Amino acid sequence: MNVQTPRKPMGPQPWETVRGKLDQSLPFANMRGTPYYHDAIYEQFSAKEYARRYAALRAKMKEHKLDCVIAAGGPSHWSFGGGMLWLTGHWEWHALCCYVVVPLDGEPTLIYSMGGTHAEAVRRQVSVAVQDVRHSRNGQYAQVMVERLKELKLEHGRIGLMEIDPRHEDYMPVNQYNTLRQELPDAELIFTKGFLHDLVVIHSAEELDCVRKAGVLCQRAMEAMVARAKPGVKEYELRAAAGAAILEGGGDIDFLIIGSTPMADPALIFGNPRPSARVLQQGDIINMELAAGYRGYTAQIGSPICLGEPTEMVRKFWDDITLPGYHKIVAEIMPGRDAEAMRTASKFFRDNGVQSRPTQCHGIDLVTDNPHVAAEHVKGVEIDMVLKPGMVIMAEPNPITPDGLFGIFLGHTFIVTPTGHEVVDAFPLEIAVAK
Repeated sequence: MNVQTPRKPMGPQPWETVRGKLDQSLPFANMRGTPYYHDAIYEQFSAKEYARRYAALRAKMKEHKLDCVIAAGGPSHWSFGGGMLWLTGHWEWHALCCYVVVPLDGEPTLIYSMGGTHAEAVRRQVSVAVQDVRHSRNGQYAQVMVERLKELKLEHGRIGLMEIDPRHEDYMPVNQYNTLRQELPDAELIFTKGFLHDLVVIHSAEELDCVRKAGVLCQRAMEAMVARAKPGVKEYELRAAAGAAILEGGGDIDFLIIGSTPMADPALIFGNPRPSARVLQQGDIINMELAAGYRGYTAQIGSPICLGEPTEMVRKFWDDITLPGYHKIVAEIMPGRDAEAMRTASKFFRDNGVQSRPTQCHGIDLVTDNPHVAAEHVKGVEIDMVLKPGMVIMAEPNPITPDGLFGIFLGHTFIVTPTGHEVVDAFPLEIAVAK
């Protein structure tokens, strides 16, 4: 029986050393400088943009008297790469998250989930931002962090831990934290809060270009759904059409929420977060909310699609309630306007005898974030409370009939500009009718 025993870490292995040992796990996992993926092309942010990001993060570190931060990011919606992606350009799909060790002085290190050819591809992808990419050695992220922190002589330092998921306030897993605590008993581990949002809520020019591209991908996803929507098609086939349009445009799928119901006997106020095998029929209406990502920046969209002409009830609800309420909220997306103004505008729905889902609009940094504008309150931190150029707002009212059985979601993503706002897609503000 071939019993595996733990082996000591192996350092980087140059190509000439490893090229004849590709069937051996340790040399393969630690390969460096191979010819693999030398002609791969990855769209990336400029070196100047990354220098801006690291300078902004380090300024915040100085403010909080931190010697180093460990930025995390994973594939979940509330992370969507998080600080790890923002600092490297890598979007993770293998693991719960990956990490970037960022010292106040010294080079950053990306700790990536995989070794071997996977890591070589990531090194190519992130080379403009990070030169030191190490693999996790089968999930030993914290042990690799410890080794790097000791190289930096930060065994006694103040180490900031950024959230994986700032919305739910989730940090690194307990096993990774325990390793740091055990191996660095003299270090001070600090749970930071909201570092990333503060740095991303007002976007740079390069970031806004990615938001615009994500908006185009949202539009293409909507157009693909309209083209695919026919009697006999299943909800999850609409999801496939929308997802393919996003992927074919070089983007990533954040979420695809899609549901359908008969207009004559509705029982749906919002799309289905788990698109089902329900078969579309003539006379259905489709509600959805879609989010596409491009190089880490997302945009969202939603607009009703009908199979056949809208019924009189649907048309009246759109013309008298959905569209005018939406316009009232969008009119408040202006620089210098208090976020509370968007909430006040949403009173249109109750004033006109209908209700709505609580959320009326929200900010987007990488993904959905503050300010969160609900019918009852506005949630956010100080920087969110007054709109500023470079902020991104998703207007998404979802009015609902008094009986709670029918609703229409209408949402588009806006960039706050110096003089007003810019919508990032060109999908028409009308009920789409699938032919």
